[in-house]
Amino acid sequence: MRRGERRAHGGNVGKAALEEQQQPPAPPPPPAQPNGGAPGAERNGAGPRRSTESEVYDDGTNTFFWRAHTLTVLFILTCALGYVTLLEETPQDTAYNTKRGIVASILVFLCFGVTQAKDGPFSRPHPAYWRFWLCVSVVYELFLIFILFQTVQDGRQFMKYIDPHLGVPLPERDYGGNCLIYDPGNGTDPFHNIWDKLDGFVPAHFFGWYLKTLMIRDWWMCMIISVMFEFLEYSLEHQLPNFSECWWDHWIMDVILCNGLGIYCGMKTLSWLSLKTYKWQGLWNIPTYKGKMKRIVFQFTPYSWVKFEWKPASSLRRWLAVCGIIFVFLLAELNTFYLKFVLWMPPEHYLVLLRLVFFVNVGGVAMREIYDFMDDPKFHKKLGQQAWLVAAITATEFLIVVKYDPYTLTLSLPFYITQCWILGIILVLTWTAWRFFIRDITLRYKEIRRQKQEHRHEKDKCLSNGDGHSALLDEPNGNKLRERKL
Repeated sequence: MRRGERRAHGGNVGKAALEEQQQPPAPPPPPAQPNGGAPGAERNGAGPRRSTESEVYDDGTNTFFWRAHTLTVLFILTCALGYVTLLEETPQDTAYNTKRGIVASILVFLCFGVTQAKDGPFSRPHPAYWRFWLCVSVVYELFLIFILFQTVQDGRQFMKYIDPHLGVPLPERDYGGNCLIYDPGNGTDPFHNIWDKLDGFVPAHFFGWYLKTLMIRDWWMCMIISVMFEFLEYSLEHQLPNFSECWWDHWIMDVILCNGLGIYCGMKTLSWLSLKTYKWQGLWNIPTYKGKMKRIVFQFTPYSWVKFEWKPASSLRRWLAVCGIIFVFLLAELNTFYLKFVLWMPPEHYLVLLRLVFFVNVGGVAMREIYDFMDDPKFHKKLGQQAWLVAAITATEFLIVVKYDPYTLTLSLPFYITQCWILGIILVLTWTAWRFFIRDITLRYKEIRRQKQEHRHEKDKCLSNGDGHSALLDEPNGNKLRERKL
């Protein structure tokens, strides 16, 4: 090194050393997350932690389980396609090849989505799990759109390609029947009506409402949706025969026992999740086998927790949003029964169960994205991708029902049912107008009137001169005279 360069280099080092002495020490970096993101991975890695969000401690261990495997998936997918192309003989069955080609196309799309789609608000048990259900949502929405564009006869017969037993009209069933709790005419078993209702749908109701409570995270909203759906069953039993149930089946078995018990257990689980300490360690950093097993089990619990505070009466925007959520929930529940009716699917068919499993997995993500969009609009400036798809799926299902059986939907409601719904809608609209318009205008008027009265009282109290000048107006002149004397 030359002398001039050495002098210049030494001078720069000295200047840098002085600057380093003058600058305060930098704050320590935040701990890394197991998926390589920033703290608060449940909030998409940015933004301050809300008061309703739990605090998370993470040692930042990044194992093979959490790393991206895009090249591995691409290599396996290419090998599978190469095996089918080069080593497997293509059958001469057009229908079979068509089915297999559609299934292969869906699998390739799922592989792409699981490795490349954007992460949602959840990261446990693994972000790829929730990306998978996001891609399934896209596939299901495309399937519904395809069904929507078919004729009624072609759409029903298309279901035979999925299951040959479908595409057949459903047999008539008697759902109401004898509603006596104690039937004295039956000497062998007077309570046979109760035992007949205790079928597989009882635990389905319980677990369904337990999971819905975990999605909504609010006792009042769950009870409103539960009671409202029973009123909808009363109102629409002239359209669908399976809505015709006994009164004790509606209110005792459904609302109180199945739904109520599921909501109660769900609220207890929410209370435990809100009090739980979210401290995460890498599996290989835990010394005991018991701790490792506990860590594996807790991998299927949330990474962090956010308590939902819907506050529907706080503003008109939140009130309309909560009403919209309840409406979409009820519409999705009704679609379950109407789709079975118009597409000729028996209630015990596996496609009905798969649809419920699908909504269980996507519903929680959608509700979290809706809550973030409502609660923190500055950070979440658009509706989440899963919430958007769930809303689109619910609307498309309803449009299929409208197209495939408009006669059933246009059956007029009984007169007393119409009167009850009109009265309920009038009460809701009246309360909305009073709470967010009339009440605010009245409170604003009272506040302005109170301020004017206080101002008038202060003005009368401060009058000290005969000419009506206030002492408050003379204070600036007095202060100027004091300043001149000083």
